[in-house]
Amino acid sequence: MAEALARHGASVVIADLLDSDGKAVAEQIAEAHGVTTGFVHLDVTDEASWEAGTAEAAALLGGLDVLVNNAGVEISALISEFRPEDLRTMLEVNVLGTALGIKHGLRAMRPGGVAGSGGSIVNISSVAATIAFPGISGYSATKSAVDRLTRVAAAESGKLGYGVRVNCVYPGLVPTTMGNQLAVDMAELGLFPSVEEAVGTVIALTPSGRLGEVADMADAVVFLASDAARFVNGAGLPVDGGMGS
Repeated sequence: MAEALARHGASVVIADLLDSDGKAVAEQIAEAHGVTTGFVHLDVTDEASWEAGTAEAAALLGGLDVLVNNAGVEISALISEFRPEDLRTMLEVNVLGTALGIKHGLRAMRPGGVAGSGGSIVNISSVAATIAFPGISGYSATKSAVDRLTRVAAAESGKLGYGVRVNCVYPGLVPTTMGNQLAVDMAELGLFPSVEEAVGTVIALTPSGRLGEVADMADAVVFLASDAARFVNGAGLPVDGGMGS
């Protein structure tokens, strides 16, 4: 997503717990696209980390007008067997992390903030927020919360004149490390006879007939962040090949 934004001319700051990986990505993007980049250490579940991170990012960029809340975790379990500690982890990262990102993004971009010129916040929800798929009740619940946070934040931003649009994306299944693990989990939970059957079921439920790609999601984020989406606000954009239809 950061690379796609940079490809369209945006200066970007990577924020992550993984310092060495984050710095390497920022350097790669700067070299490939010739834009200003930077890295800030960020624990999305910690408010002080968000306060410091948004201030540092704004200083590195000379402003801040786009924030993408992309941190997320998925821990599969049957609802009759889930572990409270796993659900707490998903609540902390997926819900609290997104809520804090919205909070400090709005504070930075609203009039009087460290950036103060309005902007766009894009949250990453999931097709899991729009369908009932077995084995992911906790993930579905937390990603549904991201959808609701998005819409309320957009309403408050508009009502208070912040000049910040807030939208979210519902990605379909993408064969990233997390997506691949989900398919493995489905088989291990006994919900599908094999990993291949789990993946095949997702594809069969998708009118476009394939899994998603990282580029599909990144391009949607670029659109929502850009002026091309200037009248898109408080919306959830399905990028799931029709799976959630």
